[in-house]
Amino acid sequence: MSSKTTAKDVALAAGVSASTVDRVLNGRGGVDPDKERRVIECARKLKLDRALHHRVARTLRIAVLIQSPDNPFYAEVQKAFAAANRADGEFNMQFLVHHFDARRPALIARAIRDLGARHDGLIVTSPYSDGVADAIRTVSGEIPVITLATDLRDSGRQAYVGPDDRRAGRVAGDLMGRFLAPQGGDIVMIAGLLSLIGNEEREMGFRAVLGERYPNCRVALVLESQEQSERAGDLVRKALLRNPGIKGVYSVSSGAAAVVAALKSLHRQDVVFITHELTPDRRELLRQGWIDAIIDQNPSSEVRAAIDTMARLVGRLEGPSTNTITPIHIHMIENT
Repeated sequence: MSSKTTAKDVALAAGVSASTVDRVLNGRGGVDPDKERRVIECARKLKLDRALHHRVARTLRIAVLIQSPDNPFYAEVQKAFAAANRADGEFNMQFLVHHFDARRPALIARAIRDLGARHDGLIVTSPYSDGVADAIRTVSGEIPVITLATDLRDSGRQAYVGPDDRRAGRVAGDLMGRFLAPQGGDIVMIAGLLSLIGNEEREMGFRAVLGERYPNCRVALVLESQEQSERAGDLVRKALLRNPGIKGVYSVSSGAAAVVAALKSLHRQDVVFITHELTPDRRELLRQGWIDAIIDQNPSSEVRAAIDTMARLVGRLEGPSTNTITPIHIHMIENT
């Protein structure tokens, strides 16, 4: 631009009055959220100097709906959102974490509707059900909704942030095949809930790789722990007692410590154990040799990506608010 951008230029671009621009840029509040978003977006696009790093006045309340921190992965997610709340970020968004019982989809759907009515945005990690998808379709018509770590198909959410779980399952399958080659053997897979699309996709990827490259490796059982850690250990112990020929365990959810306890009780350190998420307890079990490989998706970086995506959706950060596929990392005893 040949001349310096003024507040009047921003008002014209945003379709609001000059007084509205003044209220937004000077933190006086009392402005409709949609108008506030347009003003900030236009001020940044037009490079109005004082708006480029302006910390907008109104605090946006973003609901985060996840499972209980009893699950170590969700404990790390909650910790990352708490750290974001403590940071003095320019987005001025407050993240309010709520928990649900993954086994009660009707209550999850109700929570989505209730939180959507009282917040400016929603970040959710949930099993799939028709009721949950319907609730998100309703809420996403009013506020931006992001699915985190596991997606919800055909739900109307604005963006997904998380790993490519089918690829993560393929990585797990390739590792298992390499560990068990050439003899192969039976494998038991422990899912949390297959209604979690991420769990379902990991299973599909895992099976696909075994079928393509490791025909001597066979998934003998797929069991659901219902996201209960102790149940995961019980399922593995019973499976090994029924079939001592099991050579591998692939756990896609919580319960690693309980699975190791089952292996120890049966003196089965010969069983290859592969799981996900490098939590502190799993790191120690990896160092002890009870876990052979961990595929980590780094929940802290996922939360950071979700925050940036939400900031774009509400107009507080420039750039496209599209899906973000986060990387995965393999950890073994020599690099942990």
